[in-house]
Amino acid sequence: MVIVFALLAALSNAVNVITQHIASTSDPRRSSGWRLVLYLFRNPLWLFGWVALAAAFVFQALALHDGEVSIVQPLLATELVFVLVLRQVWIHQSILLVTWGGAALTCVGLVVFIVAGEPRGGHPTPTSHHWIAATVTCSAAAAVLTALAQRGSPSRRAALYASASATLWALEATFIKATTDTLTQFGVAGMFTHWPVYALAIGGAAGTLLQQAALHVGPLRVSQPILVIIDPIVSIALSVWLFEEHFVPNAAVLTVAAAAFAVMCVGVVLLTQTAPATMKASSAPGVTAS
Repeated sequence: MVIVFALLAALSNAVNVITQHIASTSDPRRSSGWRLVLYLFRNPLWLFGWVALAAAFVFQALALHDGEVSIVQPLLATELVFVLVLRQVWIHQSILLVTWGGAALTCVGLVVFIVAGEPRGGHPTPTSHHWIAATVTCSAAAAVLTALAQRGSPSRRAALYASASATLWALEATFIKATTDTLTQFGVAGMFTHWPVYALAIGGAAGTLLQQAALHVGPLRVSQPILVIIDPIVSIALSVWLFEEHFVPNAAVLTVAAAAFAVMCVGVVLLTQTAPATMKASSAPGVTAS
């Protein structure tokens, strides 16, 4: 069920992206400012997008509660594949064959990585020392990347902001896992007497701000692959550090798993670089080219 919940989280994120984009661009008056906000709050599709986003969080929390971070976070990269499917089926965009090839590489790489590496759980409750060290390390890295992103070309700034955001989202995944543990142990009221839920709120706010900065200052083709690739890399490192998750103890098999992960990264880059630049419907729906 862990893999199912992770895939449902990715699908829900994809639905959120598509629905909110369609809603925000469908205003016939092309409103802006408070008029756009008012229009969106009256738009059922936009509100449904928020429902999908909430569902994504719930599914991710369910997956992380019972599963390994090193499995759940990489699987969230399939959001890009789900978005691609929705763009063709729902928006009727023409998707290049090379883009579908990138999606296929992403999926194959993920499957081989999980099957070959066999990530498995370790210690479910990290020590306070490890929590502090991991939080300080990730926060410091995000702070340095954010400082470096203050100047430079749009692409450089977008890459640095995206790296900072992805680092915090990886840390956020560990906070989600810790929060679900406190929820099951102490109940809803007891959850608010422990630190993970507050770290979850702060980390989520910081990650969102940095992600929006990345999307604002530079092209999506730069920030999107970095967000998708850096998150699972840092998540895997944190899963080993905090939860003592480990992989199959075989050098040859681990080499295959690492190569598969690299293939997934290549697929993500290929997919994001060749996907349609906008979400406008194609003039000739259903026609693909290479």
